Amino acid sequence: MSESPDAVRLDERHPHITPRRVKFDWTRTPLHWIPGEPVATHFINTLHLLLPAGERWFVHVYKQALPLIAEDQEQLRREVRGFMGQEAVHAYSHQGVLDHQMLEQGLDPRPLTRRIEWMFTVLLGDRPPLPVFTRRRWLDFRIGIISGIEHYTAVLGQWILDARALDEAGADPTMMDLLRWHGAEEVEHRSVAFDVYQHLSGVYWRRFIAFFIGAVAMPLAVYVGAAYLCAKDPALHGVRPRLRDYRRAVRRGIFPSNRFMLTAARTYLRRDYHPSAECSTRKALDYLATSPAALAAARTRPPSPDR
Repeated sequence: MSESPDAVRLDERHPHITPRRVKFDWTRTPLHWIPGEPVATHFINTLHLLLPAGERWFVHVYKQALPLIAEDQEQLRREVRGFMGQEAVHAYSHQGVLDHQMLEQGLDPRPLTRRIEWMFTVLLGDRPPLPVFTRRRWLDFRIGIISGIEHYTAVLGQWILDARALDEAGADPTMMDLLRWHGAEEVEHRSVAFDVYQHLSGVYWRRFIAFFIGAVAMPLAVYVGAAYLCAKDPALHGVRPRLRDYRRAVRRGIFPSNRFMLTAARTYLRRDYHPSAECSTRKALDYLATSPAALAAARTRPPSPDR
């Protein structure tokens, strides 16, 4: 069967990027939204702990980067503005999980999220942590960190779009819509952070080091976040996540494997890497065309002047 004209014309590197002002109702979503899998639920719930502060930090850093992009790079400047708009919506959408789906059901994430906020605003803030960094070099380094993180969020976005095992496990449909809407937008804007890094710096060794720092921090953050949520979950009575819990979730297909993450790392560290060669914008747009939250947002959004 031949591809449709829209599929042929689709530009994997430069899709149209626009924020979708989605909303989610958490009143019917249980605390353990994967039935019978409270620990696996909290492994994934770590995203909700990290993303509100992290996505706000992305926007803060790119507000500083935007004036440095050459004036003749209007397409990249437009994509950065779309990227920042999407990331801002991601931040408040995941904040809603913390404020309503968790806090209102007796799990208080705020002691840990305050520390995460400190990490992004102080440790990764505007003041260079070492004398070797000028403010510009520190900005370039943080853009490099974001580029590496965005590679992982894109491949994880593709993973969640394909993760039928979560549906088969009975995962809550509202939570799945949040994760898949977010994942689809990560696939959609996956080239922006890397293109900004290449435009403003492009130094391979700095990209390598920035990615290595993020790759080490990510599994540590997932374990710390899951351990905190399990300890504070009123239904689990201090249960700690164990290696076998992680392995069981991977075997069931409801959590990505270490092999998946390592393969993604090797891909990013290739010298000829570009995000547009990874993932599928078509698959992302196909989901966004059916997402309940995205469809509701489209019905209330005024038409874009450049469409």
